[in-house]
Amino acid sequence: MNQIKIGRFIAECRKKSGLTQRQLAEKLNITDKAISKWERGIALPDTSIMLELCDILFISVNELLSGEKIDMENSKQKNKQLLLDMAKELERKNKTIWSSMWAIMIVSMTALIAGIFIAAFLIPEGVWQLVTILGVCVIFLIPCFYALKLEVSVGAYKCKNCGHEIVPTYSEALRAMHRGTTRHLKCPKCNKRTWCKKVLK
Repeated sequence: MNQIKIGRFIAECRKKSGLTQRQLAEKLNITDKAISKWERGIALPDTSIMLELCDILFISVNELLSGEKIDMENSKQKNKQLLLDMAKELERKNKTIWSSMWAIMIVSMTALIAGIFIAAFLIPEGVWQLVTILGVCVIFLIPCFYALKLEVSVGAYKCKNCGHEIVPTYSEALRAMHRGTTRHLKCPKCNKRTWCKKVLK
């Protein structure tokens, strides 16, 4: 999806409807800054107000996401292209989140090892050495919990037994034993616990 094109289309439709950014914002119960961001291609409208926006501007959701008016002849082709674009965008975002998760884990592990090394060899034995080691461990755990949250938010885990794709809650993933991105989960379909491998969707 081309955000710049969508933004220009929103601005064009808003002007055709005789609305200012402020008036459109008031109808949607949002700020005019949000409208400005859409029209400049910085952000897209939230899905929760997309239908209402389309009703106000007298356009379809397909037209909004395509950034242009669609005639009936081209409608099916545009729908297919739009679905492909959305799938590609979702895949790109998933890969970005996945990469971020691994970057967080690598940086955290490096910081943990460096912190323990400093505490063990540069701080004299005693209370301060213990406090430093505990502090480093706590600081290490915070990004680990965040990385797990990212991991759970992307894709699913594939059951080794029946092939069913499992999307666990954060607490289920946290409690599950794991080896890298493979987790020991209970499958809701076959009711068996297996080592489920992470798969991106």
